[in-house]
Amino acid sequence: MRWWKVVGLAGIVGVAATGVVITRAERRRRAYTPEEIRTRLRDRYTAASGGA
Repeated sequence: MRWWKVVGLAGIVGVAATGVVITRAERRRRAYTPEEIRTRLRDRYTAASGGA
């Protein structure tokens, strides 16, 4: 194989792998209920503001 074919194949594999990672993250994000999101945001805000 020529080197440019290997580089092209590696690029295609990289793009596909990135798509898989993005899809998994999106599914995980959409799995939360609105109440869970509110609770997590409140917890993060409390932790960021010094626990006040």
